[in-house]
Amino acid sequence: MGIIKDLKNKNDKVVIDENVNKQINTVKKFSSLIILGALVAVGIFSSIYSVSEQEQAVITQFGKVVGVETAGLHFKLPFIQQLTTVNTTTQGMPIGYEESGTNDPVEDTSDYEDSMMITKDFNFVNIDFYLEYKVVNPENFLFNTDDPLNTLRNLTKASIRSTISKYLVDEVMTTAKGKIQSEVKDKLISEMEKVNIGIEIVNISIQDAEPPTAQVIQAFKAVETAKQGAETAINNANKYQSEKLPSANADADKILKEAEAYKENRIAEAEGQVARFSETYKEYKKFPLITKKRMFYETLEEVLPKLSIIITDGKTQSIYPVDKFNN
Repeated sequence: MGIIKDLKNKNDKVVIDENVNKQINTVKKFSSLIILGALVAVGIFSSIYSVSEQEQAVITQFGKVVGVETAGLHFKLPFIQQLTTVNTTTQGMPIGYEESGTNDPVEDTSDYEDSMMITKDFNFVNIDFYLEYKVVNPENFLFNTDDPLNTLRNLTKASIRSTISKYLVDEVMTTAKGKIQSEVKDKLISEMEKVNIGIEIVNISIQDAEPPTAQVIQAFKAVETAKQGAETAINNANKYQSEKLPSANADADKILKEAEAYKENRIAEAEGQVARFSETYKEYKKFPLITKKRMFYETLEEVLPKLSIIITDGKTQSIYPVDKFNN
């Protein structure tokens, strides 16, 4: 009986082991199907991608660029091809200060290592720039240098320093800002073409320029105030000139015209007298005696009406003005 019982237990154990193995094999097959399905799903989802309007996508296969895609929905080989997106919109980079992340410039902090410059006259100036750039060639941006933005920053600082060193501190602070910005931009564009890292310079502008100490700041403010006062005085003088000059020119023209008219009148009068004298002389040559008498009588006719005629007996006691007899 004991032997039969042992055989029966062994047979039951064999049946149980076979059922367990079947269940394990079923679980393994089901797990494999799940894993395979998950891999297929991941492959499908990873093969389809979209690119926004502000980006471009660089597709690489075994480390080699096989395509650059623009905005839209695209397909790539799963697990084999890799995707890297690059922002192609205009972006900004502060040079000489660190942005606070807010719109309040007061909260921005200065980076004196980048902003402190030496001018042509060996003075120091603290000057900040704001660089605007955009990526125009994503392939060169990703693979022509390890850190394109750091390269851009270093080239920008070098262009700024070489430009500032050509100007006097007073020019940097006041009158030459526009020229400095233009020169820095041209120089930076030339340097970026040499390194060819796929970045285009949009603009660079001076945000602020001031001396490194408070005392020097006050001195420059005084100079700037004096310059503004000089410009105001010059503008007022030009305004006064523009107001008075037309009137003075008109008076001068009037005087010149009156002098010219007087001159012409005197010339005409002299010419008339010369003509009359010439005619009289002609007549005198013909009839000298008659001409003398006529001239004498004409002279008396002109002179006598203006004289006071007095009749006297030669003695001062008896004087008889003729005009009393006329009255």
